[in-house]
Amino acid sequence: MPRPFTPKVVTANALLEGDVVYFTAADTWTRHLSEAEVLTDEADADLRLIDASRQQNQIVGAYLADVEATPEGPKPTHFREEFRRTGPSNYFHGKQAEL
Repeated sequence: MPRPFTPKVVTANALLEGDVVYFTAADTWTRHLSEAEVLTDEADADLRLIDASRQQNQIVGAYLADVEATPEGPKPTHFREEFRRTGPSNYFHGKQAEL
């Protein structure tokens, strides 16, 4: 029996800077997870991933990441995605200082 589909966002890395980026409903990339388009339909998620993957002049390695929808915006459900979003946790610098 297949598992139920969970909400997802399209994520990748910016081609030039390497920063983690998220695909928005406006077909643009943002560095803020709160601005990402949350996908709740599996077929729609697959199509959005195809759309995002076509932007190879801006990003590399696009894939779907599980999130949970909250009033503050999407939150990662897996440690890997939280780590990608905030960076190393040994001390506050870079992205961590901005949170």
